[in-house]
Amino acid sequence: MVRISFAATLLSVFVASALALTPNVAGARDVGNGQGAQFTTAGCIDDSDCSEGCCAGGASDEEGNEVGICSGIGAEFQNGKTGCGFVDPNADATIAAAQAQVEKQGF
Repeated sequence: MVRISFAATLLSVFVASALALTPNVAGARDVGNGQGAQFTTAGCIDDSDCSEGCCAGGASDEEGNEVGICSGIGAEFQNGKTGCGFVDPNADATIAAAQAQVEKQGF
């Protein structure tokens, strides 16, 4: 019984980490500019970045820090997102990481 519980716990941790919500880096150039040009599923530091005006919390960056992800209205609570109105407490670091991604991508 203990072996089954341990295996089930290990499997749930693996599945949760594999399904971690992360922003699409293709929109890195629009993170933090406040122009409302960011597409759904891309990163954001607050609602002003997103074309639908919804920056939801619940996504994670590569270091495991919570970051925003632009969401469609009605999808702001899906897949573990915490709803619109997210304001990134580490905005400067998030913007710097996005700018580094832009340089890496070349666009």
